[in-house]
Amino acid sequence: MTTTTDALHLSAGSAAAGPYALEVTPESAGWGHSGLRVLELAPGGTHSLDTGLDELVVVPLQGGLVLECDGQTVVLTGRRDVFAGPTDVAYLPLGATADLRSDRGGRFALCGARARRRLPVRHLPVAEVPVELRGAGRCSRQVNNFGTAEVLEADAVIACEVITPGGNWSSYPPHKHDETSDVETELEEIYYFEVAPGPQGQPGLAYHRVYGTADRPIDVLAEVRDRDVVLVPHGWHGPSIAAPGHDLYYLNVMAGPGPERAWRIVDDPAHAWVRGTWAAEDVDPRLPLHSPAGTPSIGASRP
Repeated sequence: MTTTTDALHLSAGSAAAGPYALEVTPESAGWGHSGLRVLELAPGGTHSLDTGLDELVVVPLQGGLVLECDGQTVVLTGRRDVFAGPTDVAYLPLGATADLRSDRGGRFALCGARARRRLPVRHLPVAEVPVELRGAGRCSRQVNNFGTAEVLEADAVIACEVITPGGNWSSYPPHKHDETSDVETELEEIYYFEVAPGPQGQPGLAYHRVYGTADRPIDVLAEVRDRDVVLVPHGWHGPSIAAPGHDLYYLNVMAGPGPERAWRIVDDPAHAWVRGTWAAEDVDPRLPLHSPAGTPSIGASRP
């Protein structure tokens, strides 16, 4: 049976639960490892949570907060919005209770994964978040690598965020990571989208594609709007296409059965040739968007 768009595209608000504007758990997604919640706090708002079986990376999407966990206090400066540059993040271990408070209010992503090891609470300052420019020309995008294996110590969760200027394609060429081999790791993936409005506040849109292999069919072509989600249990995924005039943001949350925490991908052979064209093109001059001080790395090895 082919899994289709209706099952894997969650429109904004459709997966709200309790205090969360979005709640995707391994159980609700029908898989075993990765999850994502989005918490919205009014000015002066507070929230307490138990991480349970999951480790979490707390990512300010808008605003800042103070959290207390395991006797430690972490102050997250945050940011104006997801298009204002990278943010500092916090790591919370499994089996912990955390108290969150936001004096000015905001919106915060809780990127989760089922974990086996209990690691300490940590704060990753924004100055230590690598900003990478991938692709070239109309395939240019910016990646803020706050939660990749090389940057943040964790047991299972892998997370990053991608900013694609209006009119560009990202997650391209289409790629997959649903098997374990020397060139690929098995990872479930969540795409959480935010779409910048037009100059007069017009709502934007984007498109996201997921399609399967012969033995594991899947067929998704989603018109995504601000705060929508697409689940990728397996298969080739990409492109993510930003409409002209509307910059596109997405937060990727990944986890798999392990035991290795790594992000290795293979390109769809029908489209892999596009990487070879990037050497003759420049990176889109609109990038980086509000990167911190320093020179971003330039790379084309990742989707």
